[in-house]
Amino acid sequence: MGESNLSVVLHKVNDIRLENTAIREPGKGEVQLRMARVGICGTDIHFWKHGFIGNLKVASPFTLGHETSGIVSKLGEDVTTLKVGDRVALEPVMTCGRCDKCKIGRYNLCPKMAIFGIPPCDGGLAQYHLHDANLCYKLPDSVSLEEGALMEPLSVTIHAARRAGITLGSRVLICGSGTIGLLSLLVAKSYGASQVCVMDLNESRLKLAKSMGADVTLVPTTKDARGLADEIEQCMNGKPTISLECSGAPLCVQSSIYATDSGGCVLCIGLGPDDVTIPFVDAVLREVDVKAINTYPNCYPIALALLQSGTVDVKQIITHEFKLEQSLEAFELVGRGEGIKVMINCE
Repeated sequence: MGESNLSVVLHKVNDIRLENTAIREPGKGEVQLRMARVGICGTDIHFWKHGFIGNLKVASPFTLGHETSGIVSKLGEDVTTLKVGDRVALEPVMTCGRCDKCKIGRYNLCPKMAIFGIPPCDGGLAQYHLHDANLCYKLPDSVSLEEGALMEPLSVTIHAARRAGITLGSRVLICGSGTIGLLSLLVAKSYGASQVCVMDLNESRLKLAKSMGADVTLVPTTKDARGLADEIEQCMNGKPTISLECSGAPLCVQSSIYATDSGGCVLCIGLGPDDVTIPFVDAVLREVDVKAINTYPNCYPIALALLQSGTVDVKQIITHEFKLEQSLEAFELVGRGEGIKVMINCE
């Protein structure tokens, strides 16, 4: 196997490096993985460019990468569910498993939750990585390693659809047509939404959204929240019952509240400024629920089922693929706002 483990390590703001890290042996309940595919996420870019998200800060060097798939290369003690050579997707959320939140299945709210690839935990953008065997999902032959890596953002949108209550006949507005917006489109359609409108300033992304099943698309022409809500209603020939805010832009958060039908739901996925002013009274008087999500409890099995059945085709959003040795070039491309999902091939 050799001594080297080429890894993409973030040291501090604007300081990302390709360097060799240690190859570790799996402990009890762990597997060692030869990493296969890793997607670059907007979160990775934010830590690289700004050094923090909320109270999560880059305080010491760590390996990036939380959208991952790999191939089992070694088994730790007591691992019986996997074998060497198995292709797996890795759920990155690690919790205590014992607190009240974990016990009721909302382990994404565990006070001791950590996410690999999010500081301070090392991620999987490397040649080799260790992971809890219980958080490895074996991929059937019909699911590719690229699709396995995309199970992480797909799970985000599944959790969003469930918390927002998307069901048969829902009219859904999606603000933003990046990775999460486009996957939200696929999931909303698979959950029975009768109409989906995708809104963005990027017309080429909206063209892709249309090809992926969006009923209508909208390029905003105003920066007034009420005016934008009127544009949304006109575009959809009525108000959406559910709005999925994937951009984090304050204007989109505000306009989605105004636009959503009374008794509906605005589900916030995108991360923007720490503080955002919202039309609170309008939401209260019309009983518009404003919700948010954090990661994706119990969603990986659903994501795998959607992929295995062919219900969703996530490969449509992959626009670029780079070798691990080209990772810095890949990050520069994403940092310039190019592409949608950029995939790193670690093999």
